[in-house]
Formats: sequence, C-alpha cells, structure tokens
Amino acid sequence: MKKASSNKDDEKKKVIRSTIILEIIGKPAEHLVKTLEDLIKQIGEEKGVEVVDKKINEPIEIKESKDFYTTFAEVDLEVEDILYLAIIMFKYMPAHVEVIEPEIITLTNNGWTDILSELTRRLHGYEEVARVIKIQNAKMQEKLKELMSKNKENSEEKKDKKKS
Repeated sequence: MKKASSNKDDEKKKVIRSTIILEIIGKPAEHLVKTLEDLIKQIGEEKGVEVVDKKINEPIEIKESKDFYTTFAEVDLEVEDILYLAIIMFKYMPAHVEVIEPEIITLTNNGWTDILSELTRRLHGYEEVARVIKIQNAKMQEKLKELMSKNKENSEEKKDKKKS
C-alpha cells in the first residue's frame, strides 16, 4: 500500500490517511466491545484498506435506558484510493470521518465516476429495501384491518347471543 493514490493512474501520490469513529449501542456491555473488534477486523479485510491503529473505549451505561450501553472506537486507516474510503462510509456508516492526509485530493473523471457509481448503486439498494418494506407494511396493515374487523364482528355476535 505504499504507492497509492486518489487516482488509479497516478502512482506518485501517497495513501490516504483517515480516522473514522464507529459508535454502537446495545447490551450486554461485553458484546459491544466484541462487535466493534469484529467490525474493525472486517474493515481491515476490505480491498485497499489497512487498519493502522484502533482504540475501543469502555462501554458506559446510557442514563435514559437502563441496561443499555454505548461505546465507540477510533480507527486510523490508510486507503489506496478515495473510492475505498467512500465504500467504508456506505458499508459501515461511521459516525465521523476525517481525512488526515493528503491535504489536497484530486480526482480524474474516472475517479469521480467510480465514487458516483458506488453512491448510485448504494442508493438504489437502499431504495429497493425501502420499497419492499413499504409493500410489506401495507400488506400487514391490510391484514391487521381484516383481523380487527373479524374481531369486531365476533365481539358483536357474542353481544347479540348474550342479549338473546
């Protein structure tokens, strides 16, 4: 990874160094640390990405939600291309991303095409998930109305029988 760039054709540029923050909420507290360790390991296995350093903070209990904990990890990365950092953003949804160096990142039209294509692909995927959930929700609401209607009918029949 020593010779990397924001443009695949430009071998003179250095790697892109960045820091991301991953936040997590859940229980039990020990599970949060293990989950962050697993996520960081997965990030390090991504194409063109190297985890340089990591710091996982101890979980703390959330005051408003008893037995729920929160913690975060600071992860220093080196990526071969800005596209790989964009993929990390979409795939792992960090709470924060900071590019440390280089100070200036230039992209060719191919570099922009790669990033925008990845963005478009992910957005289409999210849109498809939202569409499926919307259809499932409509079906469940219809089924619930049916069940409530039947329940109401059964209730009225019971009242009529009692009156008789």
